[in-house]
Amino acid sequence: MSYARNLRCRECGRSYPLEPAHVCEFCFGPLEVFYDYQAMRREVSRQSLAAGPPSIWRYAPLLPADPASAVDIGTGFTPLLRAPNLGRLLGLNRLYVKNDCVNPTWSFKDRVVSVAAAKAREFEFDTLACASTGNLANSVAAHAAKGGLKAFVFIPADLEQGKVIGSAVYGPTLVAVDGSYDEVNRLCSELSDKYPWAFVNITVRPYYAEGSKTLAYEVCEQLGWRAPDHCIVPMASGSLFTKIYKGIKELAWLGVIDWRETRMTGVQALGCSPIVEAWERQSFSIRPQKPNTIAKSLAIGNPADGYYALKTLAQSGGNGLAVTDDEVVEGIRLLAETEGIFAETAGGVVVAGLKRLAEGGRLDPDELIVAFITGAGLKTQEAVQERLAPPLVAKASIASFEEALSQRQGALPAARK
Repeated sequence: MSYARNLRCRECGRSYPLEPAHVCEFCFGPLEVFYDYQAMRREVSRQSLAAGPPSIWRYAPLLPADPASAVDIGTGFTPLLRAPNLGRLLGLNRLYVKNDCVNPTWSFKDRVVSVAAAKAREFEFDTLACASTGNLANSVAAHAAKGGLKAFVFIPADLEQGKVIGSAVYGPTLVAVDGSYDEVNRLCSELSDKYPWAFVNITVRPYYAEGSKTLAYEVCEQLGWRAPDHCIVPMASGSLFTKIYKGIKELAWLGVIDWRETRMTGVQALGCSPIVEAWERQSFSIRPQKPNTIAKSLAIGNPADGYYALKTLAQSGGNGLAVTDDEVVEGIRLLAETEGIFAETAGGVVVAGLKRLAEGGRLDPDELIVAFITGAGLKTQEAVQERLAPPLVAKASIASFEEALSQRQGALPAARK
């Protein structure tokens, strides 16, 4: 069962029924799901959660959707990996990587869409839709296919081909819009008023956003029911960042984990960093930006949850920083070469931010740090392909191989005696 009781405005606190709505009619503030935490506390325990399936639906009591309505393609319970090689390089003794690259459509967006699709079915929508920088489009198309729903996915026309193909293969109506993500989102907001479709990040956004909390639940369970000391998270709209923190706080409120002052650090690409820019000004006022970065999955110039991300940064004692595109590429390579994980540009942003913090002495070497890697690198090969060494070219003979190798390395390795 779900303990969701109503929607509440995050600004004025007014309550609304659990319906497909996302904006307060009084103050136009965003709506958020509110739960009966007292009842939840009586029923939810480590044991009850651990007895659930190995997917996000093991945490169904903490989510706003009925699992009987779930469109489940096997999302969640992705690996939390110790990262000793990267940690050693950066002088960090307890570094972990949460590898969400291995979700069914290769990003964390499967978490939010799984919950949104369940609510769409409960509300009897027959069509899923979204505005997306790529990963969300992939996930919406896949969940619609699995759930027997129609799908309309709207993307910027200059999106990476890996993400375009990763949506088209599921057979949605794919719409490439000549404009930035913010223009795509504006179009979808207008369409949501005209067509009876479940736009996952508009019409059912309050429910959709709750899916991100499962990252926090999993990490805490995988750490033996404890919270990290420090989380390093990519920021686009800011929703993922705030929901990971909310998930940690919920587990503490319920007595499932002990509360600790988990610090939340958010990282953006410098070419689209409106949240970090406000943070550096020590302001809670976001100035929209026109994106100009290879990290297209984070390229939201007018972030819907930017204000709340700034509040999370302040409340948790975290850091906000922006990294260059060159640092992003280096971050992708560094994670791949040390821990064998090929991340997309958002992962490069996280690792670049982690490296910057470590080199600047802004991390405790012994704190338990979790870096959240949210999408797989095969979607954004263009970002790194020109920075990689080309293959050796040789004929099918030892002599040819050794000649090519010596030209590359200047010397041959020691041969077997």
